[in-house]
Amino acid sequence: MNLAKLSKDYLKRAEVRIKSAEIAYDGKYYPEVVRYAQEAVELSLKASLRSVGIEYPKEHDVGRVLRAAKERFPFWFSQEIDSLGEISSDLASKRAPSLYGIETIGKSPSDLFDELDGRKALSDAKQVFEIVKKLLVELRIV
Repeated sequence: MNLAKLSKDYLKRAEVRIKSAEIAYDGKYYPEVVRYAQEAVELSLKASLRSVGIEYPKEHDVGRVLRAAKERFPFWFSQEIDSLGEISSDLASKRAPSLYGIETIGKSPSDLFDELDGRKALSDAKQVFEIVKKLLVELRIV
């Protein structure tokens, strides 16, 4: 498959996840906000990797791969990679708890995530999306 086409598709799907996160936030479904935000970040970052021809591992947090491939990106984007990687790691660690809770301590997803968590996750997802979108525009993919 054409890597540009795949990158563009991933970014579009990330945008849909952000819209879903906004709906969940408005409905006060904060665990879903976190989950959709994580998916948006994952898809956005995988779009960035695909856009420069990098195969990523089939895992949710690709921050390590971004850091290792820093030189493949434009300078301005490489300056954002540490922040992007931190967001990726943070949200990836919340992926399973946002869906299942933590059964061993008797906490449901709603016990674990509140409005502040939802607001930060959504803000982080939007930030990552906009940075990756700028990259794909510069590379003439979108």
